[in-house]
Amino acid sequence: MTTADRRPGPRGYYTLLKAVVYRDLLIWVRYPVDAVTGVVMGLFFFGVMFYGGTLVAGQTLTDSLEGLIVGYFLWTLSLGAYSGITNDVRSEASWGTLERHFTTPFGFGPVVLAKGLAILLRTFATSAVILAAMLLLSDVTLQLPLVTVVTVATLAIASAFGLGLAMGGLGVLYKRIGNLVNLVQFSFVGLISAPAFDLGWARLLPLAQGSAMLQRAMRDGVRLWEFDPAALAVLIGTAVGYVAAGYLAFGLATRRARRLGVLGDY
Repeated sequence: MTTADRRPGPRGYYTLLKAVVYRDLLIWVRYPVDAVTGVVMGLFFFGVMFYGGTLVAGQTLTDSLEGLIVGYFLWTLSLGAYSGITNDVRSEASWGTLERHFTTPFGFGPVVLAKGLAILLRTFATSAVILAAMLLLSDVTLQLPLVTVVTVATLAIASAFGLGLAMGGLGVLYKRIGNLVNLVQFSFVGLISAPAFDLGWARLLPLAQGSAMLQRAMRDGVRLWEFDPAALAVLIGTAVGYVAAGYLAFGLATRRARRLGVLGDY
């Protein structure tokens, strides 16, 4: 039997996806304190910005509150996608289970993509709760065309997922990279704010194009088919490009870790 004959069919990949999503959601539900704390912390930081900014800036903050909420919503999504895959890979390396993914009939690629989808679903669930709470807290009304918001937000945070893959690979190889992970994480604030500076080249940065389009969708009610095709092309291109680059970086890092014999060490 050849290697091609041993490859699972579409039903096998569906079973893999279902198992990975179920496992991720099960772990999330079985640690409710950690799950609830994440939502509470997200709301706490928004409350600090909202009430603190109202006291300091007053009407200036009120005039830009819609943009702040949309930007914060995207930040929680990107943070979940980025730290979710990074922490997952680093945790599995520390548990000694990461190398098992390389020996499955599926190969590591489909496994990590299934993990990414599971993390994406969990991140959207928690960020949706935070968004609803922010709207109630601030008494702001936003446009929420579901198909447009989900599509643009998913493509936007795909670049953050790609960065998370790269950081996960570096974590497998170099083990302790917490400061670097946090540095990239803090840069998301600037990347989401990049469209405000109206720099043409900034559209190619992670999150930047998605941030600009999500603002238009949620503040002005622009639908997906109403966007400029060039803007959509940039959004899709950056999403695919950063995921591909992150996966390549992860593959190179884990290949070197296997060559050095440190893939399962921690």
